[in-house]
Amino acid sequence: MSEANKSIVRRLIAEGWNGRNFAVIDELCSASFIMHDPSAPHLANGPEAAKAYIGALVAAFPDLHMQVHDLFGEADRVSLRWSAEGTQQGEFNGIPPTNRRVCVSGQAIYRLADGKIEEDWIIVDTYGMLQQLGVIPG
Repeated sequence: MSEANKSIVRRLIAEGWNGRNFAVIDELCSASFIMHDPSAPHLANGPEAAKAYIGALVAAFPDLHMQVHDLFGEADRVSLRWSAEGTQQGEFNGIPPTNRRVCVSGQAIYRLADGKIEEDWIIVDTYGMLQQLGVIPG
């Protein structure tokens, strides 16, 4: 089970995030998919919300690329340590384009059932990203 679940999460990163194939999100996430992100506490649920979340980040950072550093799976959970790099060329959470390149790290835990992602919990180094964008002092 855990190998199949890890494969699903790998596809989400490779095809959804890096490949910009948002249709794969409908295939990989359940209709009741829930995202938990402390930096975005009022997220809607479902695949459309995930596509909007990723789409907003890609609009702000068009060259965004995620790299998987660690991926572990056991039972119905997959844990991922990742980094993402990109140049802010669009508005991001009210911050006008800075044209600065950032490298942000984070972790995520995914819960899967019946071959679909049901939930994820995301932790991102938002403070470090805001420093790199020049919004707060380094």
